[in-house]
Amino acid sequence: MTLHAPRISSGLAPTDQQGLARTLGDSDDVTIFVDGTAHRLPPEATEAVLDLLRRLSRGDAVTVASVAELLTTSQAAELAGISHTFLRNMTDRGEIPVQYRGTHRRIRSQDIMAWLESQKTDTRQG
Repeated sequence: MTLHAPRISSGLAPTDQQGLARTLGDSDDVTIFVDGTAHRLPPEATEAVLDLLRRLSRGDAVTVASVAELLTTSQAAELAGISHTFLRNMTDRGEIPVQYRGTHRRIRSQDIMAWLESQKTDTRQG
């Protein structure tokens, strides 16, 4: 089971807010450093990071969560052409990754498509 919980950050202290606001200015360029190596972010990531930093510079608390196309088990089973029960059994055995939203199972569309592709490969080999 894979669970990607949102990450919640409290607002910055006023002095940190001011320093970040000054640094950002009207910038639309974001370069990050990972282990001392500079990486320039692509436009999609730049927009998200700048939005996050601007919110923090205003003193806002921020929640960051990943978004993947998640399907209900019924939707995933229909996409795969299998029964809902068969799919649930596969998630129970760990054959297809599942995420939980409360008590409800959700399956990434990429995971069900990968499983379908593996079935094609198994059929060709068998």
